[in-house]
Amino acid sequence: MIQKALSKRVRIPPRFQGFSPLQIISAVFNGCLGSAYLSLGIWILEEKLRKTHSALPLHWWILLLFHGFTWLILALIVSLQGKHLSKAPFRVLSIFAFLLAGTICVLSLFPAIVNKEVSLKTTMDVLSFPGASLLLACVFKDYNDDESEEIVHGSGLYTPLKEETTGNSEADSGSFATPFATAGFFSRMFFWWLNPLMRKGTEKILEEEDMPKLREVDQAKNCYLQFLEQLHKQKQNQTLSHASILRTIILCHWKEIFISGFFALLKTLSLLTGPLLLKAFVQVAEDKKEFTFEGCVLALSLFFGKIIESLSERQWYFRSRITGMRVRSTLTAAIYKKQLRLSNAAKMVHSPGEITNYVTVDAYRIGEFPFWFHQTWTTILQLCVALVILFQAVGFATVAAMVVIVLTVLCNVPLAKLQHKLQTKFMAAQAQRVKASSEALVNMKVLKLYAWETHFENVIEALRNVELKCLSRVQLLKAYYSFVFYASPILISGATFGACYFLGVPLYASNVFTFIATLRLVQDPVRFIPDVIGVVIQAKIAFSRIVQFLEAPELHSGNVQKKNSMEIVDHSILINSANFSWDESLSELTLRSINLEVRPGEKVAICGEVGSGKSTLLAAILGEVPNTQGTIQVRGKIAYVSQTAWIQTGTIQENILFGSEMDTQRYHEALERSSLVKDLEMFPHGELTEIGERGVNLSGGQKQRIQLARALYQDADIYLLDDPFSAVDAHTAMNLLNEYVMRALSGKTVLLVTHQVDFLPAFGSVLLMSDGKILHAAPYHQLLTSSQEFQDFVNAHQQTAGSERLTEVALPRRCETSTGEIKRTHIEREFNASGQDQLIKQEEREIGNPGFKPYMLYLNQNKQFWLFPIGVLCNIVFAVGLSLQNVWMATNVENRNVSTLQLIVVYLSIGCTSTVFLLCRTLLMVSLGLQSSKSLLAQLLNSFFRAPMSFYDSTPLGRMISRVSSDLNIIDLDLLFGLVYTVSSTAAVCVILGVLAAVTWQVLLVSIPTIYLAMRLQKYYYASAKEMMRINGTTKSLVANHLAESVAGAMVIRAFEQEDRFFAKILHLIDTNASPFFHAFAANEWLIQWLVTLSATILSSSALCMVLLPKGTCSPGGYLIFSKELLFPFSDTMHT
Repeated sequence: MIQKALSKRVRIPPRFQGFSPLQIISAVFNGCLGSAYLSLGIWILEEKLRKTHSALPLHWWILLLFHGFTWLILALIVSLQGKHLSKAPFRVLSIFAFLLAGTICVLSLFPAIVNKEVSLKTTMDVLSFPGASLLLACVFKDYNDDESEEIVHGSGLYTPLKEETTGNSEADSGSFATPFATAGFFSRMFFWWLNPLMRKGTEKILEEEDMPKLREVDQAKNCYLQFLEQLHKQKQNQTLSHASILRTIILCHWKEIFISGFFALLKTLSLLTGPLLLKAFVQVAEDKKEFTFEGCVLALSLFFGKIIESLSERQWYFRSRITGMRVRSTLTAAIYKKQLRLSNAAKMVHSPGEITNYVTVDAYRIGEFPFWFHQTWTTILQLCVALVILFQAVGFATVAAMVVIVLTVLCNVPLAKLQHKLQTKFMAAQAQRVKASSEALVNMKVLKLYAWETHFENVIEALRNVELKCLSRVQLLKAYYSFVFYASPILISGATFGACYFLGVPLYASNVFTFIATLRLVQDPVRFIPDVIGVVIQAKIAFSRIVQFLEAPELHSGNVQKKNSMEIVDHSILINSANFSWDESLSELTLRSINLEVRPGEKVAICGEVGSGKSTLLAAILGEVPNTQGTIQVRGKIAYVSQTAWIQTGTIQENILFGSEMDTQRYHEALERSSLVKDLEMFPHGELTEIGERGVNLSGGQKQRIQLARALYQDADIYLLDDPFSAVDAHTAMNLLNEYVMRALSGKTVLLVTHQVDFLPAFGSVLLMSDGKILHAAPYHQLLTSSQEFQDFVNAHQQTAGSERLTEVALPRRCETSTGEIKRTHIEREFNASGQDQLIKQEEREIGNPGFKPYMLYLNQNKQFWLFPIGVLCNIVFAVGLSLQNVWMATNVENRNVSTLQLIVVYLSIGCTSTVFLLCRTLLMVSLGLQSSKSLLAQLLNSFFRAPMSFYDSTPLGRMISRVSSDLNIIDLDLLFGLVYTVSSTAAVCVILGVLAAVTWQVLLVSIPTIYLAMRLQKYYYASAKEMMRINGTTKSLVANHLAESVAGAMVIRAFEQEDRFFAKILHLIDTNASPFFHAFAANEWLIQWLVTLSATILSSSALCMVLLPKGTCSPGGYLIFSKELLFPFSDTMHT
C-alpha cells in the first residue's frame, strides 16, 4: 500500500525512471549510512593526527573507512541494479551484506545493552541491519514474477495443452488474479493485499467464483513445467547415476526455501530482545536508570521487538506454506500424468484406491513438510541462543540446564526410532483400510445385490481396529512429547536453581527473571523437536511411496508405429509376426505369431471362445500390450468402444462430444445412428441429463450406445468395437449393426469383436481366434466350408441362441424420428435443463458460523463427554500452578526471611504437583480422541453400507473417498491436539489476566479494549476464513473424483488421444482447490499478525505501567513475566 502510494504521488525524475521507490529509498538510506561511516572515520583520523600527530593504531578509523566505502558501493550497485544485468552476483552481494550487518549489529548491541553505553558507532551498526534488509528486499523483490515469465515463455520443453489454446483470453489475462501478485513490499509484509477479500467475506457468503486465481508461478501448470525442466537437466547431467525426484524438487524451490529461511533466522535472532529487555526493565524499576525516559524507550522497544518477531515468523510460515502448496500441486500433477501411462504390470501393484491415496493423503503430507523444514535448524540455533543468555544470567549453573536438555534429547532418540516404526505401521494400516473402503464403495451395487454389506463392513472395521491400535500408540507418544514440552521448564529450572544453590550463585530479581523468561526459548525446541521428527517421518514414508509410483514401468510409445492418415497406403492396420504379453517379465505370451493386414474401409469381425485373446488383440492395436517381437503399424485416427462401458460424470452430451466442438448435424446423426433418440425422450432433460458416476443411472445398453455415439462423433478412420452389442437386446443389436456399422461407418475401417455369429456374414472378413492365435482369416462362407473349428464354433453358438437366434441380417426400417424433431427436442431440453434438478448433487457445505455444535458432536461420541470437563479442570489446575510458581518467585526472591533453599524447594514442589494434573489432562484427552475417532468411522461406515443406491448414483466416488481418507486423517491426528491446545491457551489467558488484574488494576484499562478488538477481529476473520476452508474441502473432492474417473478410463482416454485435455482439467481442478487453500492460510497469518500486535500492545502497556508505578508496588520481574506469558496464549486463543 505504501509502495503504491509512493509510486502514485511521488514524481520520479527522468534520470531515476525505471527504478522502483523501494530501490530509491534503499539507495538513499544506505548511501547516507555509508557517508556517516566515512565521516566518522575521517573525524577519528583527524583527532588522532591533531592529538598524537600519528595515525596509529590503525584499527578503528581504517575499519570505519572500509565500512563506509563498502556500504556506499553496495548502495549504488545493488539498490540501483539495471534490469538487463544478471541478478546472481547482486543476490550474493546482498546476502553477504545482510550477514555482515547482522553480525556487526549483534556484536555492537549486546555490550551496549549490558554496559548501558550507547555510542554513535553503535547507532550506525544497528541501522546497518535495516539497511542490509532493504538491499536484500531490492534484489529479491520481484524474483517470483521474473521466474514466472521464464517458466511461461522460456521453456523449450513446453507445448500448450489443447485446452489452453482454446481458452478464454480474459481468464488468461489474469484479470481476477490474487492481489498478492501485484502487491508491494509493505503490503506483502503486513498482508494488506488480503483486505479486499476479507471485506467481501463480511458483505456476502464467499463462493468458489469469489476466489481469486493464483499467481502464474503458483499455478499447477507452471509448477509441473518447472519440475519437468529440472528433471530434464538432471537426466542430462552425466555425473549423476539417475535423476532424483527429491533433488529436482529442491532445485525447483531453492529460492523460496532460502527466503523463508532468512525470515526464520530473523525470527530466531529477534527472540533475544525479550530476556535482554526484561533485565533492563528490572534495573530501571530498581532506579538504575541511565536517562530519564529510559523506561518509556524500553517499553517502545519491547513493542517493536515483538512486532518484528511476529512479522518475520509470519513471512516464514506464509512462504513455507506457498512452497508446500507448489510441491503438492507438482506431485498431484505428476501422479495424474503417470497414471495415464501406467503399464498393466504396474497397475497390479498400485490399485486405484492406492493411487487416490497418493494424492489425497501422501501429497498433502509432503506439502506440509516445507512448513516444518526450517524448524530442523532454527530449534538448534534457538537453543544455543538461550544457553548464551542463561550463562550470562546464572553463570556456570547453566551446565545443569544443559545436562537436563541433553538427557531429554537422548531419551527422545530411542522414542524417535519407535515413532518411525509406529508411524510406518500406522500409515500402512491406513492405506489398507482406505484401499478396502475404496473397493467397497466402487462395488457397492454388487455388495447390496449379494447382501454382503455386513461382511464387508466387518472386514473394514477389522482393518480399522488394526489402524486404531497403531494410532493409539502414535497418539500416546505424542501425548508424552506434549507432557515433556510443558514439564521441561520445571525440570530445567529445578536443575539450574539447584546448581545455583550448591555453587553459591546469588539469586536476584534481575538474573532469576531473565532465566525464567529464557525458559520459553528452551521450551520451544523441546516442543518442536518431536513434532519435526514426526513430520519428517511422515513425509519420508509418503515421499517414498510416491517416488515408487512415479518410477513404476510405463507403456512404451514404440509399441505401435502410427502414421498420418493423409498418406496413401494399402493398409490401415498391419501386424507382422508379432508376439504380445501383458507382463514383459513373464515368459508366457498372451498373443503369439500374429499376422494381420486390414485394408482401408474393410469390415473385420473377430470371434472365438472366451479367453481366446480377442480383446487383447484390440488392446495390442491400441498399444496397450507390449510386443516382445514383430511390428505393428496403424494408419489414421482411432476410435475405441470398450467392452465395459466407461462413462464420465456429466451430461450425456458431454460424454458424446468428449471434448470436441459441437457440430449440430454430426451430433444428431450420431444420436440417430446409435438408437439413442427414444432413450433421450425418456430422460427429464434429454441429452443434458446428468449421468451419475460410471453411468449408474443408465442401463447397460444405454451406456454402450452412448459409447458408440461418442466414437461415431469423433469421425475417426479406424473403429475398434469390443463386443458393444452384448448389453442390448437382439432387435436393438440388429438395428445398430445395420444403421451404425454398415451405414454410418461405411468407408471406415472396422474391427468388431462379437459372440453373435448371426452378424458374421455381414463382414468382409472373419478372424477366428483360439488360445492367443489367429487360426483362420477369411470371408464367412469360405470359413464355413474350409474350417472345421469355425463350423463347431458356429454350431455351438446357434444351439445356445435357440429360438431367439436371428437367422439373417435384415435391414429394418430406419428410425422415424426426423432430424428436425431431434433439433427441436434438443433446444427444448437445453432451455428447461437449468431449472430442473439433476442427479449429481453439489457437495453440501455449512454456511456461516456453526457455533459449538460440531465440537459437541465430536466430544460426545461414545458418550465420552464426561472426560472433557475433567480434562479442562486438570488443565485449569495446571495453569494456576504455573502462575503460583511465578507469584512465589516474584514475591520472595528478594525476601530475606525466605532462604534460597526454601525458595527453590517450594518453587519446584508447586511445579511438580502441577505436572501431575498435566499428565492426567493429556491422558484423558488422548482417550477421548481415540474413542471419538473410532465412533465416527463406525457411524460413517454404517451410513455408507445402509445408504440406498440412489445415494451412490448422485454422489461421486472421490467425494466419498475424501471422507474416509483425508477428512478422517484430520480427525485422527490433528483435531484432538488442536482442541487440547485451545483449552490450554484459554486457561492460561484467564489465569494470567486474573493475576495481572490482582497486582495492578490499571492494566485492565488497556486489556479490556484490546480483548474486545481482538474478538471483533476474530469475528471479521471468521466470516471469510471459514468459507474459504469449506470451499477448499469441497474442491478437494473434485480432484479426487477426476483422478478416480481417469484411472478407470485411462485406456479409453489414450485411445481417443485425450490425455492433454484430461491433464488440463486436473491442472484446473488443482488450482481451483489451491486458491482457497492459499487465501485461507494467508488469512490465518493476517489474523495472527493483528493478534500479536494487540498482544504486544498489552505487553508494552503493562511494561509502561510497571515503570510509572511507585517503587515497591509490585515485583517488576514477575509482573513482566506474566505479561510476556500472556502474549502467545492470547493470540493462540483468539486464533483457535
